[in-house]
Amino acid sequence: MKRIAGLILAIGIVMTAGAQTNNFDFSRKVSTRGYAEREVTPDIVYLSISLREYFVDGNTKKKITIESLEKQLFDAAMQIGVKKEDFTIQNIYSYNYDTKKKGNSELLQAKQYRIKISNLNGLNSMLDKVDAKGIQSTSIGGYDHSQKRQIEKELKIAAVQDARTNAEIIASATGDKIGKVLAINDNSSFGWNDIMPSPRAYSVARAEMAADAGSIEPSLDISVRPIKLTCNIDGVFELQ
Repeated sequence: MKRIAGLILAIGIVMTAGAQTNNFDFSRKVSTRGYAEREVTPDIVYLSISLREYFVDGNTKKKITIESLEKQLFDAAMQIGVKKEDFTIQNIYSYNYDTKKKGNSELLQAKQYRIKISNLNGLNSMLDKVDAKGIQSTSIGGYDHSQKRQIEKELKIAAVQDARTNAEIIASATGDKIGKVLAINDNSSFGWNDIMPSPRAYSVARAEMAADAGSIEPSLDISVRPIKLTCNIDGVFELQ
């Protein structure tokens, strides 16, 4: 009985070892990483601009309304090619106007807009057509690129090709050739958010000072610097 039990145990050990051997991966393969990069200059700007009502020369009977200021901005934006759907209102608020006379105060309206602008050369001309005293502030909220998806696609293709080229270099060193791809891992994370805005703010007070001095308010300075996009793709290739 003991001999039979020992024989069964020995057979079990042999079968387990054989199963482990069969599960072991003896396939010949090589793993490499492909790399691609491109320098891109954004061609889209997201402009944030705030307008607010004001009294002409402090006269509470002569108010420049938010509706008239908004129409100036909207018309100017349309003239440089902005689409209606890219002209949106971000915020609506109000503030107290105090003439320093007791009981003579009024609640004035203000609005903040977000405008997607593709015609960067038209930015200054757009702002020139808006009453400077009604502009509370402007700033660049972000940048983008009109061909972003196509650029990302081309970089991924280049990275995969680079991974295969690297695998072929390694295989040639051992006298082998590269076969089919066994696995691909996309590690790409494009740094579009690395585009840092360089905002320049305008204030009503500065505009009024410029008007009083008879000078011209300087144009909005926009410095769109190029960014470097990188793409990394891991590939596993069969060795032949």
